Amino acid sequence: MLELAAELLPRVRARTPFVAATVTDVAGSAPRQPGSSLVVDAGGAVLGNVSGGCVDAAVHEACQEMLAGDRRPRTVRFGYTDADALGVGLTCGGTIELLLRHHDPGAEPHLGQAFTDAAQDRPVAVATIVRGPDAHLGKAIVVRPERPHEGTLGDERLDRVAAAHATAALHAGRTGTVELGVADSHCREPMALLVESNAPAPRMLVFGAIDHAAALARLGTFLGYRVTVCDARATFATPDRFPHADEVVVDWPHRYLESQRLDGRTVVCVLTHDPKFDVPLLTAALRLPVAYVGAMGSRRTHQERLARLRAAGLTDHELGRLHSPIGLDLGARTPQETALSIAAEIVAHRHGGTGAPLRTGTLPIHRPGVRWRAPFPAVRSQDDRLPSRA
Repeated sequence: MLELAAELLPRVRARTPFVAATVTDVAGSAPRQPGSSLVVDAGGAVLGNVSGGCVDAAVHEACQEMLAGDRRPRTVRFGYTDADALGVGLTCGGTIELLLRHHDPGAEPHLGQAFTDAAQDRPVAVATIVRGPDAHLGKAIVVRPERPHEGTLGDERLDRVAAAHATAALHAGRTGTVELGVADSHCREPMALLVESNAPAPRMLVFGAIDHAAALARLGTFLGYRVTVCDARATFATPDRFPHADEVVVDWPHRYLESQRLDGRTVVCVLTHDPKFDVPLLTAALRLPVAYVGAMGSRRTHQERLARLRAAGLTDHELGRLHSPIGLDLGARTPQETALSIAAEIVAHRHGGTGAPLRTGTLPIHRPGVRWRAPFPAVRSQDDRLPSRA
């Protein structure tokens, strides 16, 4: 629901009731992931979608029924392959589970403020009980960094546990489902908690003020990264040359890198292919818990670079993290095509893709998602299968 925060804010301020149908779990080839929502307000307006079109009409109808009648939260499932799911199926063959919840903005000020934070790109997480006893279903708390949580799930101990999970998810910048078990003494009955996170955009650090960097900065911005271009040469590192970068920094690359607070979503692209820049920069980068480190250069340059990095003390394990020569083999020639090959490799690495043509593969198109963010073992990834209903 946080993805619709900016559009929901006018309704919150006008205290217009609405029903949100939010994806809480997926199985198989489902097009939208947990946290995706379709909203219908009291005036009949529709925001968002949960399936890319396949079951949105049926979800819309369910939301209208809740607006007009029974407003108690409930879960629904859609899919062709699941005997428990509703008859309307996803054309891609997957199964999705949704929570339908009626919202009265006047009675939920903490959620209204969460929408404000998300719309202004401030870090905030909402943790909602999406499976469990009726008394808890649909209850939510709001979590922000270094502040007490707001709202309640109906139990003080449950609030503390949920706040801890939400804080960890917010730090990692991820949305997912947490299973809360009886064995953990967190609750008397098994529950599932959906944690929706709104975190600042992940960072892309591009080193080397060259034409390829300008093209990559444009693609990085398009993909949702906050892009920094850094080069030690003030003549080349100017905002005019990199209009799509969020910032252009004149500094020695390794010194700038070491001055930054980075997380497990950060990607580092080294385009300088100059040993005096590359070796200290890559030595530092490959020892940081960032998502991706790639370096431009020919295969000969790569081998010479590896020798220098080994001489600088890097281990085989650390060198194994290096994507070099950077990018996928697309036959790229121009800076724009090269930037596309780099961006494609970053996306493939992020989602566990092979980079092979889809028409030659046999694996599911929608496969296990983000595997490169900060470890958060208590949260199931967005692609985990729905629990057995047997």
